[in-house]
Amino acid sequence: MTVSPPDPFAPATLGPVRLRNRIIKAATSEGRSPDGAVTDDLIAFHRTFAEGGVGMTTVAYCCVSRQGASAPGQIVMDRSALAGLNRLTDAVHDAGAAISAQLGHAGVVAPKKLTGATAVAPSRFVNPTSFAYCREIRRDEIAAVIDQFGQAAQIAADAGFDAVELHFGHLYLPSSFLSPLINRRNDEYGGDIDNRSRLVREIAGRVREVVGDRIAVIAKLDMDDGLPGSIWIDEALRTAQLLDADGTLDAMELTQGSSVYRPMYLFRGDVPVREFAAVMPPALRPGVRLMGKSVMGAYPYEDLYMLSAARQFVPVMRNTKLVLLGGITNRDHVETGMREGFDFVAMGRALLREPDLVNAMAVDPTVRSRCTHNNKCMVTVFGRTHCVLDPEQRYGAVEPVSSTAETR
Repeated sequence: MTVSPPDPFAPATLGPVRLRNRIIKAATSEGRSPDGAVTDDLIAFHRTFAEGGVGMTTVAYCCVSRQGASAPGQIVMDRSALAGLNRLTDAVHDAGAAISAQLGHAGVVAPKKLTGATAVAPSRFVNPTSFAYCREIRRDEIAAVIDQFGQAAQIAADAGFDAVELHFGHLYLPSSFLSPLINRRNDEYGGDIDNRSRLVREIAGRVREVVGDRIAVIAKLDMDDGLPGSIWIDEALRTAQLLDADGTLDAMELTQGSSVYRPMYLFRGDVPVREFAAVMPPALRPGVRLMGKSVMGAYPYEDLYMLSAARQFVPVMRNTKLVLLGGITNRDHVETGMREGFDFVAMGRALLREPDLVNAMAVDPTVRSRCTHNNKCMVTVFGRTHCVLDPEQRYGAVEPVSSTAETR
């Protein structure tokens, strides 16, 4: 008997949480927390997506420690942030949506100028984009990072979040352990893919132990990062199966790409070299104009561009729901995801362009996003993330603050 795919605009269950629909606002670094805490600007930003119809909005990027920051203006998940986080979750709930906190440790991407500490990696490593040296993380520090993810998840639950998203992608610290290019350890965290998957499994296990069934636990997992000799889909499938068998996750959002090199593998489409050069120090601008496309990579945009890789995870999941990401811009794309066996979809740039796109699609199935995939929104994270084609942003006027966050 043929089973009909679920209606993406009907309520759906994600772990202990009931969402009003199956569409999630993907994590996009916001640059709206200049002092590392919740601001009225950040609240307005996420409330707008809630009012626009998403089932859940994702707050990014929430550092599990100050040493895990990737850029200025990011929320640090400590008890001092609790009051502001409560205001944020209340505002989103009041607008009818659920809210998730993306928890991460930047690892090789954490700049020493910001954190005051040398970045850590599974093994000694030089970031090919920043040329920054990263030292090998000690085993006692690994244990501390696992505890920090648990503590951050506890704060998220106490603050009223409905879910946490564990950032296991883009060669941030947990993801870098999965990469044979970066992880050359000879202890139980290195070697074959089962050992290299140990850290993400232990983080997910600790978070589940801490939050129980109070909130949903999601992991954002790289299927591949586009770097030769690094994460590839055969090993990513094994990591996903191990996490699935552990039963610690409610859902897994599948992603691609790296924050270390060739970031356009994640985004696809136009490469905004000129715009990136304009926000760099004058001495670096000629080099960015000359080498920017080579460093960032160039990959054509296609609708549903992660689907061909992501569909390979559908038949191997037993306990964990799957979230499809990448090139989802209209109702047909959402429904395609449901037909392919995904439980939810996540949208990023399309919602930056039109925060009310979900409401529009629910009313008119022919509505298509006005996003042109020019990727100039990538550059706005040096101030406050927004769509450059809509200067009158419905989530607030654009006033830059110091930030170098990435858009996911």
